[in-house]
Amino acid sequence: MPSIHPDHQCRTADVVIIGGGVIGLSIARALVRRALREIIIIERGSMGKEASSAAAGMLAPQAEANHADEFFYLACRSRDMYPAFAAELLEESGIDVELDKTGTLYLAFSEADEHEIEQRRQWQSSAGLTVEKLTTNEANFLEPCLSAEVRSALRFPGDIQVENRRLIAALCEANYNLGIHLLPGTTASEVVEQNGRVLGVETSLGFISAPRVVLAAGAWTSSLRIAGKEPPRIRIEPVRGQMLCFSTNRRMARHVIYSPRGYLVPRADGRLLAGSTSEVVGFDKRVTAAGMHSILTRTLEISPAVLELPLLDHWAGLRPKAPDGLPVIGPCAEIDGLFVASGHYRNGILLAPLTAELLADIITDGVIPPEMQSFVPERLGELINN
Repeated sequence: MPSIHPDHQCRTADVVIIGGGVIGLSIARALVRRALREIIIIERGSMGKEASSAAAGMLAPQAEANHADEFFYLACRSRDMYPAFAAELLEESGIDVELDKTGTLYLAFSEADEHEIEQRRQWQSSAGLTVEKLTTNEANFLEPCLSAEVRSALRFPGDIQVENRRLIAALCEANYNLGIHLLPGTTASEVVEQNGRVLGVETSLGFISAPRVVLAAGAWTSSLRIAGKEPPRIRIEPVRGQMLCFSTNRRMARHVIYSPRGYLVPRADGRLLAGSTSEVVGFDKRVTAAGMHSILTRTLEISPAVLELPLLDHWAGLRPKAPDGLPVIGPCAEIDGLFVASGHYRNGILLAPLTAELLADIITDGVIPPEMQSFVPERLGELINN
């Protein structure tokens, strides 16, 4: 990652993006590729060090979906963009984001689990999606580390993974090389408007004038003042997710491995990630004994061999969740020039490339695609309290 220093001379921009995670960084890159040159990203901490770095990097909409809806197809579209996205970032930054196309296994340990995965197999096969039903022996052949209690499994060859921290590093380097102004350690306090039109952003470095502002501050989106009104305006709630990381002498598994209760994510360097929790505890990012116990219990169900592995690291991140659990993407009808890209919850890494392209199109063309109507801010109710 490049050495990034705040540019104190930059006081005007075509677009100001509030939030320097995977979503904000991806949007900035997409806008530059559409010839918007003066772009500033404001980040309260370090670029990409919140939910984006705490994630596991799974790109697995098929493994996680219980039914087909607009969100499912949005997620699949974004997943399918990753091979080109990764290749472009390698060219722009010189950083390999370690896109792993091995696929994902989803395990059944009980009769109820088997019913669940059969339902998933049926509707996805009927929709023309690739999914493979595996016997116990077939699953164990692919991953010998699996528990002897596995009854059957599904394999999703299209569900893949990326090394999310390398992805953040690549996006930062690409943004830097593209001339985007990165302002880490900078607090945005208020979006300023006049007569229903964005004027800019008040920040800890002073006022930045811009006709367009994008709110991409993740779990902190609701803390921002908009047009002099006290928050919250866009109701995004932080949801803590704890993670464990184990060290292996060799790569213990090849696939991302799910159960209905937890998951394991193998990394190319031998690390094995295990997760996760979903806890509504405000902005508390502490790792707890209860959280670690919960993850370990679910992990040992998948693979008892993990019990012998040394614990290398543990962390927690705050996922941004909207009231209906769906991402919030699009313009704010009440204020011209104000856009939102937040509330991605557990899917920020997955949805980054498509969110960036869709929002960049909306900003430059002013047209909201019909398939995006389920995700616009107005669905959450009134944005500004009158």
